[in-house]
Amino acid sequence: MNHFRLLAIGTLLMLAPTTVAQQATTGTAAPAKASSTGNHAVVPTAEVQLNFLSTKLDLTADQQDKMKPILQELHDATMKLVQDERMSHEDYNSKVRNSRYTADRKIREILNDEQRKKLDQVEQEPHPELHGNVTDSRN
Repeated sequence: MNHFRLLAIGTLLMLAPTTVAQQATTGTAAPAKASSTGNHAVVPTAEVQLNFLSTKLDLTADQQDKMKPILQELHDATMKLVQDERMSHEDYNSKVRNSRYTADRKIREILNDEQRKKLDQVEQEPHPELHGNVTDSRN
């Protein structure tokens, strides 16, 4: 169950929802090249992720300021992994999972009890709009 929750938050943090993705068409979440075969992974910016979490969790301005560097670090780490074509699928998944666990832990420290409960709910809900047309050539 804990792994599912962390996978859900990782998915939430890494893929922009449809409402925020519309903003991404202006260039805020351009696809990152995942391989020379033409497959792409969408890695939304920290700003897109922050907007999504702000809406879902009713974050204060102070919380947003504290959360942005965490999301930027997650984005940067993920971009580096997406661009490493030599990495095996298992290594890629493991490293992305570790980055997400770290971000989730740091984010939860910023939230109050009510917001943590909301985050738990958001992580348990299906989010088909988050998956879009995302592929990874390592599959």
